[in-house]
Amino acid sequence: MTFYIPIIGLGVAVFTLIFLVLRTRVHVLLAMLIAAIIAGITGGFTISNVVEVITKGFGSTLGSIGIVIGLGIMMGRILEVSGATEQIAYSLIKWLGKKREEWALAVTGYIVSIPIFVNSAFVILYPLAKALAKKGKRSVLTMGVALAGGLVVTHHIVPPTPGPLGVAGIFGVSVGTMMLAGAILAVPCVIGITFYAKWLETKYSDYQIIDTQEDSVNLQQTHRNYMEAKSNKPLPSLFFSLLPIVVPIVLILINVVNGLLLKIDVFIGKENHFYFQSFDFLGSPIIALAISVLLAIYTLMPKVSKQEVIEHLETGLQAVGGILLVTGAGGALGAVLNESVTGTILAQYIASLPIIPVLIPFVISTLVRLIQGSGTVAMITSASISAPILNQIPDINMLVAAQAATVGTLFFGYFNDSLFWMVNRMMGIKDAKQQMIIWSIPTTIAWGIGLCGVLLLNLVM
Repeated sequence: MTFYIPIIGLGVAVFTLIFLVLRTRVHVLLAMLIAAIIAGITGGFTISNVVEVITKGFGSTLGSIGIVIGLGIMMGRILEVSGATEQIAYSLIKWLGKKREEWALAVTGYIVSIPIFVNSAFVILYPLAKALAKKGKRSVLTMGVALAGGLVVTHHIVPPTPGPLGVAGIFGVSVGTMMLAGAILAVPCVIGITFYAKWLETKYSDYQIIDTQEDSVNLQQTHRNYMEAKSNKPLPSLFFSLLPIVVPIVLILINVVNGLLLKIDVFIGKENHFYFQSFDFLGSPIIALAISVLLAIYTLMPKVSKQEVIEHLETGLQAVGGILLVTGAGGALGAVLNESVTGTILAQYIASLPIIPVLIPFVISTLVRLIQGSGTVAMITSASISAPILNQIPDINMLVAAQAATVGTLFFGYFNDSLFWMVNRMMGIKDAKQQMIIWSIPTTIAWGIGLCGVLLLNLVM
């Protein structure tokens, strides 16, 4: 019976975590700390040991990704208020032309949601999607779902959005490799959602926008107003709009490639060369994103006063506190499992099961996402529980496991997901069945495609 106490304790800890989040007014931070305490005590720690391990796990997790999260959100805030987001959308729509607006919006979502929160980006860009639907005689459902699909996928699986960054920190995975793998995995997921969005145009061919405050004339006016704003308002150029996004990605990826080169015989022992040292510094996520924030400030808002810039940055940082605390608490729970006997017992058991161990974080994040709705909480919880277990199983690629934890959170966005309500309400969908067809099914399509990508990545690596 003693053998099963840690396992039972972990089950009780997870149940307590979910119950507190769903049924009480206890914040998820406190819920995770309570779960960590339960898992620690049942895993063989004394009370004082549990506090010590929680503190160490919290600090080590935030030490690796806390600054990066803050810098990423600051950069996203500048892109949002400067008009860079609109410029990217406008340019892609202009390039792809008529009858391909849904692809332009999907690509826009894919790019924009890397630095900007998905909900904020959807609010900013949806009026344009709606106006484009009317102007091109296209379905607003197709435009809205394509845009939201591009946004939600990269928000869930590509750093520097906070969730994937937290997962990378807990699994001990390089942010650069996490970014590269996530960006690749996101592409087929977005394509799948966009094709589904095109199908919606056929299924609901007679759908009209349900909005008593906006009629056809108003929608046409919205588009005209947007075009006039584009010509009259000094929006930043496309080059400067993309620069703060592209530069850190390029620097981080160069650093990743250099790391691979240094393992080749020709370059072994040359890590102290000026080139490798330079990009090792510039390509570290903290430095790369710091450069990005500076570029955003001085290229996108060159004439804005110091006080106004600081106000914008601080407004962005107001959202960081909760994210950092939840991420740190997830690291604390993971540290408790890692240093207790629970992780070892579960690792031995899982290694004997006829399943791929790397899918454990995928299953956990899928279940937690379905139960409580938040993708960030689901992936942090999954990483916290599964990373200490998988660390003790030989031949597990932690990058693949980290991606599995993020991809699982795309599953069936429905009533407990804030984006579900935002997408459906802004498009005027009121019937519950239609709401799930419009949003729950496409996110599940992305989830299924993402699972195939994770399995392929595991096979390759």
